[in-house]
Amino acid sequence: MPNNISPLAHIDRRAVLGDGLTIGPFCYVGPGATLGDGCILDSHVVITGNSRIGARNRFWPNCVIGAEPQDKSYYDGVTGVVIGDDNSFREGVTVNRGAEKEDGLTRVGDRNLLMSNAHVAHNCHVHNDVILVNGVLLGGHVHVQDRVIISGNSAVHHFATVGRLAFVGGCSKIVRDVPPFMLSTGSDENDVRTLNLVGLQRAGLKPEAIALLKQAHRLLYREFKTVAAARDQLMSGLDTIPLELIELFDFMEAQKLGRMGRAREAVRAQSYQPSQLFAA
Repeated sequence: MPNNISPLAHIDRRAVLGDGLTIGPFCYVGPGATLGDGCILDSHVVITGNSRIGARNRFWPNCVIGAEPQDKSYYDGVTGVVIGDDNSFREGVTVNRGAEKEDGLTRVGDRNLLMSNAHVAHNCHVHNDVILVNGVLLGGHVHVQDRVIISGNSAVHHFATVGRLAFVGGCSKIVRDVPPFMLSTGSDENDVRTLNLVGLQRAGLKPEAIALLKQAHRLLYREFKTVAAARDQLMSGLDTIPLELIELFDFMEAQKLGRMGRAREAVRAQSYQPSQLFAA
C-alpha cells in the first residue's frame, strides 16, 4: 500500500518508512526514526532521535516522540525509544528517549492509550493495554505493567512501579510502588484503598482468585500483617494457589528489597549497560 505523505511534512531521507503510512502537514520525521506499516501522523507530530516504532500506531497533533531526556546528566549518548503496535498517542503526548542509564531505552508496548498531554520520561517502560489518562506524568525509570489505568493529572515518582491490573485514582501522587490488582488514591503517600474489583472482573479473573486477593488486602492493609505472615496465613492449606496471589506477594517481597517503598531503587546504582538496538 502506498504512503500518503503531505508535501508540507519533512521526512529525513535516512528515516525508515513502512507501507501504508499517513503523514500529515508540518510533521517532522528525523534520521533515526523507523515507522512501521500503517502508522498515522495527523499533523505537527515530531518523531526524532532513535525512535523505533511498530505498526498501526496513531499520533494526534503536537506529539513529540524521542526527544532528549530531561536529565542534566545526559550527553547525547546513543539511546532511544522503542514502541510496539496499535498504540494511540493523543494530542500533546511526549515520550522522551532514554538517558545513559540502565539500558538507555524508553519502552512503550502494544495497544496502549496515552491521552492528551501525558508524559513518559526517560527509561520508562509502559507495558501493554495500559491507559494513561489526560495529564499523567511518569517520572524517569517508572514501570507500568499490563492493563493498568492511571487516572488524570496523576504523577508517578521516578523508579516506582505500578503493578499489573492496578488502578490509580485521579490527581494521585504515587511515591511508592502500587501492588498489582489494587486501587490506590495516592493520598497518605500512596494509600492502597481497596482491590480493583471492577478491573479484575473485566479481566476475567476467577471468583476464587478474587476472593483470596480480597483477603490478602484485608490482612496487609487493614490488619497490617507482614507480607510473610499474610502469605503463610493465606497459602497454608490451599491445594491450588492462584498465580495472582503468588504474583502479589512476590511483588511486595521485591518492594521490600528496594528503598522508600520502590523495588526498582535497587537498580539505581547499577552501571549503564547500553542496548545494542541502536548500535552503529
